[in-house]
Amino acid sequence: MGQEGGATVPDGSVTVHRDGGALVLTLNRPQRRNSLSHSMIDELVTALTAAATDDGLRVVHIRGAGEDFCTGADWVATNASGQRPRTGDLVRRVPHGANRAVELVHTLHLPVVCSVRGWAVGLGCNLALAADFTVAGAEAIFWEPFADRGFAPDSGATWLLPRLVGLARAKRMLLLGEKVSGAAAAEWGLIHDSVPEKDLDAAAADLVARLAAGPTIAIGLAKQALHQALHTPLSQAMTHELFNVELSCRTADFKEGLAAFRDRRSPDFQGR
Repeated sequence: MGQEGGATVPDGSVTVHRDGGALVLTLNRPQRRNSLSHSMIDELVTALTAAATDDGLRVVHIRGAGEDFCTGADWVATNASGQRPRTGDLVRRVPHGANRAVELVHTLHLPVVCSVRGWAVGLGCNLALAADFTVAGAEAIFWEPFADRGFAPDSGATWLLPRLVGLARAKRMLLLGEKVSGAAAAEWGLIHDSVPEKDLDAAAADLVARLAAGPTIAIGLAKQALHQALHTPLSQAMTHELFNVELSCRTADFKEGLAAFRDRRSPDFQGR
């Protein structure tokens, strides 16, 4: 439990719901705009780690309860005791918590969708940027408040932003603390799309359904190859692609894809 103005603030939770092949993770602490307590970060890491080895899953959907997606790590609760943490506390703890959550979203061999309404701040912003597809309400706000708070960026911000929107815009967000609306984020290429607030749930559900019906193994291999190709020469990227083609050609979904093409019908992929 955290403290706010002398009142006890519940730690919240990450609720886990399975809907067919979709795993829905809801950041559930709306009274604190879904700021993440230590326990919530641990729950998120646990759920994503389990998803990585669950052969029945085909897509992960991360969303926030209430009016906001996530306002980042709960630094108020972290510092509520007034006790100075041991030297090196962040270096020991964060790699296994916040950083691990962002890394799992980025590297999971399943497509990850985030639906963002309201605020996506700090760690919350970076979770959304690490996802494969983020859909936001047009009036949602993406904000990296590190400079405004007097400390350096974390949880992958300096890696994600320049790759998504270039160095100049990354500096606007990280050094000047500029807030970016959902509509502008989509225009920049920071996220997949923005829609009117009233259409957000439907847009996210449509995207989740499309991905859940896709060839899961091939999608996972393509996701991995895209990320690796950002750091390798063309020749290495093409060699990596060949190994992925070899693997994907041995799946049942590949056979179904060929059969559907031959029969001039839509494929019925099973994710295997």
